[in-house]
Parts: sequence; structure tokens; C-alpha cells
Amino acid sequence: MGGTSYAILESMNEVIIDGCSLSISAVVAVARHKFPVRLDPDAELRMQASREVVEFAVKKKQVKYGLTTGFGKFCNVIISEEDNARLQKNLIMSHACGQGEPFAPEIVRAMMLLRANALAVGNSGVRPVVVQRILQLINEDIVPIVPEKGSLGASGDLAPLAHIALVLIGMGEALYKGAKMTGARALSEANIQPLVLEAKEGLALINGTQAMAALGALSVYDALLLYRSATSASALTFQALRGITEALDPRIHELRRQKAQIEAAQDLRRLLEDSRLTSAASGTRVQDAYALRCIPQVHGACLAAIKHVWEIVSAELNAVTDNPLIFPYVLREGGDIISGGNFHGEPLALALDYLGIAASELANLSERRLERMVNPTLSEGLPAFLTINGGLNSGFMIVQYSAASLVSENKVLSHPASVDSIPSSANQEDHVSMGTIAARKARQIIDNTRRVVAMELLAACQALDLRAIQIGLPSIVDSLSPATAPLYGIIRTVVRFAEQDRIMYPDIDAVVRLLSDEILPQTMERWSWNPEPVVAHE
Repeated sequence: MGGTSYAILESMNEVIIDGCSLSISAVVAVARHKFPVRLDPDAELRMQASREVVEFAVKKKQVKYGLTTGFGKFCNVIISEEDNARLQKNLIMSHACGQGEPFAPEIVRAMMLLRANALAVGNSGVRPVVVQRILQLINEDIVPIVPEKGSLGASGDLAPLAHIALVLIGMGEALYKGAKMTGARALSEANIQPLVLEAKEGLALINGTQAMAALGALSVYDALLLYRSATSASALTFQALRGITEALDPRIHELRRQKAQIEAAQDLRRLLEDSRLTSAASGTRVQDAYALRCIPQVHGACLAAIKHVWEIVSAELNAVTDNPLIFPYVLREGGDIISGGNFHGEPLALALDYLGIAASELANLSERRLERMVNPTLSEGLPAFLTINGGLNSGFMIVQYSAASLVSENKVLSHPASVDSIPSSANQEDHVSMGTIAARKARQIIDNTRRVVAMELLAACQALDLRAIQIGLPSIVDSLSPATAPLYGIIRTVVRFAEQDRIMYPDIDAVVRLLSDEILPQTMERWSWNPEPVVAHE
């Protein structure tokens, strides 16, 4: 898999964190597939070096933010050495103010992994045991209960990360092997001792962007799969509507100079290659509507957004985002302890708003293709609402209705969170990113879009079966392109042709599961853009 650059040892199905090589695929492996994690020995040495700087500063009673002072507006309050442990515990308790429903366990596992990896860089001044204890939680399947609301995105994700830290010190609540209990009981059942925090360690655990980064990593991974799902769905719809292939001519797309558009057109040509159902321009039918003709332009723009966000998130996975930062001297005692603002989530906030907009556009075009299939004035001869006995049967009428509702909801959710800011901490923290709100919205948009694409896939398979009936074929499979025939086949293994009305939501949910489980997005072997190897899991 390219060596340690992906932080995965595939043969052992484990992830090694070293603070510099964690990948999005590795995050998915731990968060969703529960790969075990361990700490690289070199990272321990770096952490120990920065820890000695902290201990030197405390011993010498240097005035350093978060080490010998209070936090936020209380940065001018000096804390004695004997009160430091209490200071760190108070910080965790007072900052655990999250609200709302808890994050899904996969998000919390990703948050813990990212926080451990950031500390492993060796510029945060914590003891190696802090990271080891976080990894114990991951490996023993202890998942802190973390409410999803309450972060301003600067000074990082204070409230969500505090709920994780609560469990580390034997407080709060957690899931242990799926059962909800107190944090203290979860640690006890896993035979893990509560962590007693020392100087700087409480601050280092909660001062960072790991909630928005965790959401961002899982969301951009899903967005890439969504691009592939939507493009695959568009290929089935293209055939169901007898689309004209001239619009995919590579010469057109090369003239646009947009790399992602060129790649999207290439992906669609591969999906449609050797289909017997596509058309050439002839007579008065010289071009398709935008929903078909402009798939490369729209999907390509969305792919470009996904690529950009992938780059931003990938950098953040190995970033140090707490404050202050520790820079050890190699040859003499002491070092530099510098206050800065790496906890500010603006890079992720802007990118995740962009990701949400891109995912929303995939849904917009998918719904328009769905509308063309169910509308008898636009469907090139398909029966109204894709049902044989219309009137008695409503067919796919309300499938499109439901898709339109999700698309409209996406439009509301696509309003950027990153343009907002509310000062906090008595105006000490006077500009914040709202990055975690942007991340949560992007995740919801992606889920909505996945459902819209599932509806298009269902409608396309129904439309293709109706085409077979019109043409007099026993099956449509032999007329489909070789790349889309397996896609059609997989869907038909879970959802049969609708000869008459039936309850529709189980059919939609079944295809959504195929998309969520990465079964359909990976149907085509070659995609134009493959940033990382697909996560290996059983």
C-alpha cells in the first residue's frame, strides 16, 4: 500500500500513528472497521523531549500560558505548581458543556485517533502515557459519549474533546462494547486506570480541531464515494433515457481546461462504453437537456471540490493544533514555549462548507435526472411515473417528490457556517470559525444526497426494465454497457421490478445500504482519480 505513508500495516490490519503519516483511509479503517492502533516508538521519544520542556518551565515557575496560568481570559492568573493537577482536571470538567444528540461512535473513534496523532507529533508537551491511554480506549472499544453540539471551532473543539477527556480521567459516560455506562465503570471493566493529568495535559487534550477534522475525514471519504455513486447512477439513467454520447467527446472537455471535468467525462465514457442503449444525434434530436449533457461539467466541478477538501483534510490529520506549542532544545535544558492560534478551525470551516455545497450539487443534478425519467414529456417514451398501469398505480411519483424534499433541505444546509462568528471568553476569543457546524452540515448533506442517488438508481433500473418490455427483450442486461451491467445486477438482487405499487421505503433503504457499505461505488474498477488505496477490511 505504499509503505508507511498511509500509516497502515496491511498484513497486520493495524494502524501505527507517528504524527506525520496518518491518511484519510487509515482514519476510516480505525473509525469504521475498528483496526487496532499503536504508537510509533520514535514518536514517544519526541513526546518525552517536549515533556521535559514543560516540566522545566513549571519547576522554574516561568509564566507560560496554560502551564502556570489560567485559561482564556484567565491567562493573567498565575497557578502554583501544587495546584496544577487540579487546574487540569477543572479545565476538563468545566469545558464539558456539549449539547444535543451524541456523535456516532465512528466519529468519536476518529476524534480520539486524530487527537492521539496530533499529540504524537511531539510539540504538545504531554507524557507518552497520555497517548497510550487514548489508544487503549480505541483498542478496548471504549467510546466516550460526546454531544455533537457546542463547539465554536476556536479555541478548537473544546467542548467535544472535553467529553472524551472526561472518560480518560474516569468521569463522564461511554459505550463499552456497545453498552452505555459511566466512564469510570468502562475503564474498570477494561482494566484501565483513570489518567491523572499533569501540567499542560488537560489543555493539550481539548485544544484542537479534532471534532471537525474527524467529521471532515469521514465526510470527504464519503463524498468521493458519492461522486462515484452519482456518476454510476447517471450512466444507468443516460442509457434509460437513450442519451446522446457526442457531449462526452474528449475534445469538448479538453478545450475547457478543467482537469476534474476531463476526468469526470472520462469516467462516464468508461461507464457507457459498448452500451447498446445510448444514441447518436439524429433528425431533430441533436442534443440532450443539461441533466445529461452537462454531467461532466457538474460532476467534474464537484470532484474538483472533493479533491481540494481532501488535500486540506489530509494536511489537518497530521497537524499540531493545540496551544501553546513546545519546541525542545537538543543540546541544553529548556526550550521554547510559544503561544499561537493553530487551534483556529478556519481552514477546515471554509473547506467543509465547500464540500457541503459540492455534495448538494450532486443531489441537485441527480434529482433532475430522476424527474426526466418519471415525467412522460421528458422520458423519451417511458410510461408516466415508470408504472405500467398509471392511475391505479402511482409508480415512482412520490420517489421524485421525496428526492425533491431532500434536495431542498440541502439548499438550506448549504448556507455557509464559516461566515459567522460570535466572540467568547470575554472577547479574548473574538473570532471563531464555526468549523464543526460546517462539518456537521456537510455530513447531513452527504447523507441526504446518498438517498437521492439511491432513488435515482432505483428509478433507472425500473426505467431500464420498462425499456426491455418496450423493445421486446427478456432482459435489459445484454444491452447495458459492461461497466453498468454489474451495477444493475447488484441492485436487482435486493430490489425487484415494480409491476404494481408497493411500499417503497424499504426498496430505497436497501439501495442506500448498498451505497453506505461501498458496494455500488466500487463496481467500476478504474476511476480517474484515486487519492489513496481503498481501505482493506473483511
